[in-house]
Amino acid sequence: MAKMEITFEPMKNDLLLRAARGEKVERPPMWVMRQAGRYLPEYHEAKGNRDFFECCRDPEVATTITLQPVERYAGLLDAAIIFSDILVIPQAMGMTVEMLDKKGPHFPNPLQSPTDGQYAEVLGRAVDVATELDYVYKAVTLTRQRLQGRVPLIGFCGAPWTLFCYMVEGGGTKLFAQSKTWIYKYPEETKKLLHKIADICVDHLALQVQAGAQLVQVFDSWAGELGPSSYKKFSEPYLAHIAQKLPEKLKSMGLEKVPMIVFPKGAWYALDSACDLGYDVVGMDWLQDPAEAVKIRGDRKIVFQGNADPGILYGSKEGITEAVEEQVKGFWVGNKGWIANLGHGITPGVNPDHLKHFFEEIHRLTKA
Repeated sequence: MAKMEITFEPMKNDLLLRAARGEKVERPPMWVMRQAGRYLPEYHEAKGNRDFFECCRDPEVATTITLQPVERYAGLLDAAIIFSDILVIPQAMGMTVEMLDKKGPHFPNPLQSPTDGQYAEVLGRAVDVATELDYVYKAVTLTRQRLQGRVPLIGFCGAPWTLFCYMVEGGGTKLFAQSKTWIYKYPEETKKLLHKIADICVDHLALQVQAGAQLVQVFDSWAGELGPSSYKKFSEPYLAHIAQKLPEKLKSMGLEKVPMIVFPKGAWYALDSACDLGYDVVGMDWLQDPAEAVKIRGDRKIVFQGNADPGILYGSKEGITEAVEEQVKGFWVGNKGWIANLGHGITPGVNPDHLKHFFEEIHRLTKA
């Protein structure tokens, strides 16, 4: 049976799409990572007693949560990002992932070594993301319909290196002992798994676009755990693979290319090469100096995204204004191609009004 054509309302605010394509825009678009989540009281109301992944798997709940910041910050926010998680890919690959209260994600059976049997199973498994992650695509379509063109919808995935770290560490870590054991003891086996994850990322992003996502972001949250030479071996090639293969995949599906954002958090030393990876937008964390970053980019037609320290939102409104002024001066004066954002996800316990002040100050300071 032919797939029904999904139709969406025309865009009322396409500022982010225009900026991400490198067009001159009247002001910098803004959104923040993890904007739909724990810092909002309405999130806890919508979540109720459900487990985190239960919320992700229920398109109605995921849509409600995705729309909450768009509604709270109406007229200030220029994008929605689908409420989901980077760890849906390891789940699709057959691994069990739980979300533990106050601890975060937990893999009861992480990959121990290339000889533990599970490695061969995960590597050899044919992953049908269309079936395994159907709930994500249903949530994307439903969200895009409910947005009614108010703002564009962003789809995303975790980068191969970051997902690999979770799969071998079993959760968050400070030492990265297992990840380092794998890359220095079993480099070839590591690369095989990274390549497989990269191909699954391409499929997952393409299906989100088919479902209605208008931009996509690849989160390499743990890129900064690698030194420059290891980054070139275990992170960068797989980010480049996604940038190259996704447009090809979309074309084969009869879909238009969408703007792509890469976010190699912590890999400040790789900003220059990140500008040549094939993405339209390079997201950066707060370890980069805005003016310095613009110098490194030079005349390349890359748009920057970021990069205020999320911690400013714990401080005073004056402190937020000061941080925004620095970003505007470094990234925006002269319309240099900038999407305003934080340098990582918004953290729990932040006063939602402080985020509103952040948005209002960007508006105020960049008005033509």
